[in-house]
Amino acid sequence: MAGNARRERIEGEVQRVLSTLVAREVKDPRVGSVTITAVQLAPDLSVARVFFLPFAGRHEAEEVRAGLASAAGFLRGEVGRRLSLRHAPRLEFVIDRHLEAASHLTELIDRAIDEDRTRAGSDAPAETESPADPSR
Repeated sequence: MAGNARRERIEGEVQRVLSTLVAREVKDPRVGSVTITAVQLAPDLSVARVFFLPFAGRHEAEEVRAGLASAAGFLRGEVGRRLSLRHAPRLEFVIDRHLEAASHLTELIDRAIDEDRTRAGSDAPAETESPADPSR
């Protein structure tokens, strides 16, 4: 349990430090604006999978990943220094597809709801006007 808490704390710190480093110190023009969405550390803390989303589509996501991969050595060293880690994890950059998948699922759900409403509207019996109330 304590190991998991430590790993989660380090994941959060690595994400924070990488976000700052990528925004301010990576000079590779392929990288541009990037959001670090998550970091997953291996149980032995030797490898960190860094999930990211590129902003402002000047470059394809694969180009951005290549730019981050080329800066991985610099980033690894800085993460180790800033977090005072004896062994900084090796960084693997992964394009975060969770947002795309969530958007696709939302679209499918919205389409299904619209189709259900359309069917419910066509299957409902036509309402006839009720005769005027003679007591009024």
